[in-house]
Amino acid sequence: MRIDTLSTFPGMYDSVMGESMMKRAQEKGLLEFCAHDLRDWTHDRHRTTDDDPYGGGNGLVMRCAPIFEAFDDIVGPRSGDDGTEVLFLSPCGEPFTDRVADRLAAKRRLVFVCGHYEGIDERAYSLADTVLSLGDYVLTSGELASMVVIDAVVRKLPGVLGAQNGAETESFVDGLLEYPQYTRPSTYRSMEVPPVLLSGDHQAVDRWRRQQSIERTWRLRPDLLTDEVVRSFDEHDVSFLQSLQSLTAEA
Repeated sequence: MRIDTLSTFPGMYDSVMGESMMKRAQEKGLLEFCAHDLRDWTHDRHRTTDDDPYGGGNGLVMRCAPIFEAFDDIVGPRSGDDGTEVLFLSPCGEPFTDRVADRLAAKRRLVFVCGHYEGIDERAYSLADTVLSLGDYVLTSGELASMVVIDAVVRKLPGVLGAQNGAETESFVDGLLEYPQYTRPSTYRSMEVPPVLLSGDHQAVDRWRRQQSIERTWRLRPDLLTDEVVRSFDEHDVSFLQSLQSLTAEA
């Protein structure tokens, strides 16, 4: 996969893309990343990418001209489904979810256009295939939001994660939150690891983890237990969920 970012502050990506999983993905040839500086497509002495908003108001708005010109050079003309997805980050966008990450991970190329200041001239959004929001809050820059999306997508690329089944057992993949994790020592400050995890009984461990996942989702994110998710449960899952519901009703 190739990922390009169009940004006023491309240096913000250096630490994220040069460490850990992102670094390994690039070293393995699984990811090609390039952060482009929108100032390279300005034509004034001060390399200005922002200006005062028409109609007045506080803050500065990113100019659309550098974005369009950078897009012309980096992406070029498009026709049909070329395997490229152009993304803008905005609180006005659709919520970013694990399912969206799955869809993006199947693309050949992602291009992120990152806002700053008070936002982006609305005309630039005509370039977007998708506008994403991380949540109901505002960040200083689109660079920060894009890093979250990039991380969530890249970890889904085949061969990126060290553990073969790592991505398949994480939260949200099957609609549930992930079960609790423990490692050595088995006892620390009087807090003990659940005995089942030390039993060597893999079937019992799998059953415990599944129930913990369901219980944690029921307790913390009941909104995730949609009809679609519950329909995927086997009879043991359904029975366990019903027991949780009964306990809640009695409380």
